[in-house]
Amino acid sequence: MAEKAQKQMLTDIFVGGAREGWNMGVGSIIPNVMMAFIVIKALSITGAMELFGNLFAPLMGLFGVPGEGAAVLMASFMSAGGGVGVMMSLFADGVLSGEHLAILAPANYLMGSTVQYAGRLLGVVSIEARFYPIMFGLVTLNGFIAMLLMRVLI
Repeated sequence: MAEKAQKQMLTDIFVGGAREGWNMGVGSIIPNVMMAFIVIKALSITGAMELFGNLFAPLMGLFGVPGEGAAVLMASFMSAGGGVGVMMSLFADGVLSGEHLAILAPANYLMGSTVQYAGRLLGVVSIEARFYPIMFGLVTLNGFIAMLLMRVLI
């Protein structure tokens, strides 16, 4: 009898999930994407993005992506949503093509939000800080391998 009273209606479960998704989008994803758009616009207007692109052109050229693509990876490291925002901003400006997005997207998700997760997870599970650089290096290596594979596949 008590079990029957605790059973939730399907509509209540749906509405609760939709509310959580809305709060996540409004509270986390949209601010990160908007911040990425604003930072990229500021870098483009000041000319810093061109310098940034020239600096990273040799490295990103290995993956078939312009040097500005390094901004996607750096943003991804902080926030996967921010990485998407940087990708779309550079795409809208004509810096990145659809092929470049296909190469960068897997790296964005493999490297995405590493800093956030480090703060949220690694401290909770009591991993010694001396292992953090190894874990961050593995995440970065995964992203680079994914970009190389995507370059071959595309």
